[in-house]
Amino acid sequence: MKKDLRVLKTKASLQAALIEILQEKKLEKISISELCKLANVNRGTFYLHYRDGTELFEEYFHEMTEDFKEAYYKPYRLTDFKIENMSADMIGIFHHVEKYKQCYKIVFDRKTPMRYYYLLFDIIRTYLKDSFTEIKTENIEFFASYHANAIIGLIIQWVQHDFKETPEQMNK
Repeated sequence: MKKDLRVLKTKASLQAALIEILQEKKLEKISISELCKLANVNRGTFYLHYRDGTELFEEYFHEMTEDFKEAYYKPYRLTDFKIENMSADMIGIFHHVEKYKQCYKIVFDRKTPMRYYYLLFDIIRTYLKDSFTEIKTENIEFFASYHANAIIGLIIQWVQHDFKETPEQMNK
């Protein structure tokens, strides 16, 4: 199915405007007029695609987590992959975080509702459970939760350091 390039550009413009405004305001305080003005999109076009700003953010968040999934599974797609042979340059998560760093700054800002933290946590935990096929434990939920929080903890620390470290340094 071929996507309309105009729709893709409109949505990308709205997403970029939303992320820019979210650096200053909470999602529920952003007006559609303000968003459309910055994105150079008329209100009718906005409402053709979204009900409100929350729906726009959730679509962006979904795209971000799909990209996270691709980055997470990248090493597993290699032939003859074994976790014990994984090297730092095979990890793609931190390149993903750098790509979406403005959104991660918002998600892990202390003023942002925990909802997005838990959505991200659930997604990462699911990926981990799916990839822990060789681990034999009765408590796979706890094991995956522990590791999901470790990954999120690294991301939060990186955000709090304002991304001073490179993705390569974070991989190591």
